[in-house]
Amino acid sequence: MSRLKRADRPYDIVLFGATSFAGVLTAEYLAAHGPEDLRWAIAGRSEDKLRALREKLPKGTAVGVLTADVSDPESLRALADQARVVATTVGPYLTYGEELVAACADTGTDYLDLSGEPEFVDLMYVRHDARARETGARLVHACGFDSIPHDLGAYFTVRQLPEGVPLTVDGFVTADATFSGGTFASALNQFARGRQMIAAARDRGRHEPRLVGRRATAPTGTPRYAQEIGAWALPLPTIDAQIVRRSAKALERYGPDFRYRHYAAVRRLPMAVGGVAAVGALFAAAQVPPARRWLSNRVKPGDGPSPEKRAKSWFTVRFVGEGGGRRVFTEVAGGDPGYDETAKMFAESALSLAFDDLPETTGQVTTAVAMGDALIERLRRAGITFRVASSR
Repeated sequence: MSRLKRADRPYDIVLFGATSFAGVLTAEYLAAHGPEDLRWAIAGRSEDKLRALREKLPKGTAVGVLTADVSDPESLRALADQARVVATTVGPYLTYGEELVAACADTGTDYLDLSGEPEFVDLMYVRHDARARETGARLVHACGFDSIPHDLGAYFTVRQLPEGVPLTVDGFVTADATFSGGTFASALNQFARGRQMIAAARDRGRHEPRLVGRRATAPTGTPRYAQEIGAWALPLPTIDAQIVRRSAKALERYGPDFRYRHYAAVRRLPMAVGGVAAVGALFAAAQVPPARRWLSNRVKPGDGPSPEKRAKSWFTVRFVGEGGGRRVFTEVAGGDPGYDETAKMFAESALSLAFDDLPETTGQVTTAVAMGDALIERLRRAGITFRVASSR
């Protein structure tokens, strides 16, 4: 049970942005898999759309309807006041997210999102972490494919290695999936804001307490052929490595000197070269406003593939961990990462914050720090694989 008693608020979980593509999938998951006594509500701008969504949920689903708008801070404050946990799908978060973070930090309400936007996460730390610590709120970003498989996968790998020694972990991502319009829009926005992203990271560095007697790093790495997995490894410029590093800074279990590197794994060299070229072209196009607008119109937030396409999608993240004379290979794997599994991870994260016996944490924290073993067990029961492939 979270530190807010159930009697303190009318809802255990409020899902904001429930009529978005990811929001609908999350609502359907909560309706199908939430405990019978779950008190929850769907929220957004349009009461008509919310009521239409409620009608589509399984008959007998008890779910409230709340209206709130990101342009109306008072409505967000009223929403946060009614919930123990608020989970929001409304992005890009840099554009639409801060007022809800502020409302949750002020009211002591736990907050979850799907943000993979480094600039947003860094700004929220600088502006709202201190207040959240005062009120007891837990602010947990990146609770979907960004970055749960990588954050909890690295945590799971570290748990298989000796304690009190320097550790290294490399993560290698393989996926066959279509990612959401919201994720694409966030990526374009980040590519276009390189200077602002760097400035936000530096400002965060000035506010964060420094580690004493320990070190945790996440260098970018270079493209290479990784013999340990038999594939080309391409550095991934995502938020995931930063999240892993923050977990390592917060938890002594990662050892006195921890290093994490994050890669995409590609079997064939031509595909690896093509992948690097594609990312470079996308980055270049994002710097030109007309090209960025054109790309944004190709895949709009809210767009998503059919259930048939999602059923064929999958992801695997392989980890290689070393330390204290031991080497371990682990794996996190599941189905469609951009939609179905993201909704599952998001919903289970909200349920974990609402109901699980968790470490005492406050402020901006990662999934590994806030939920760790409890969330891994939830995801395992929900069908996501966490396993040790081999060790020596």
